[in-house]
Amino acid sequence: MDPVLCSIADAARVLGIGRTKAYELIDDGSLVTITIGTRRLVKVDSIKRLAEGPATRDAA
Repeated sequence: MDPVLCSIADAARVLGIGRTKAYELIDDGSLVTITIGTRRLVKVDSIKRLAEGPATRDAA
């Protein structure tokens, strides 16, 4: 089974950004988090969506 959650630090590392930018992306809704106990974890599918970027159309 593939992981569905990761730490904010891991999300930042995978995206090649700093933790401050990761928190900015969380605040603007680009990265989705959940809280379990005292831990705030990022949903991996939101990382994948962000990395894919906006859908673009071919300029045929």
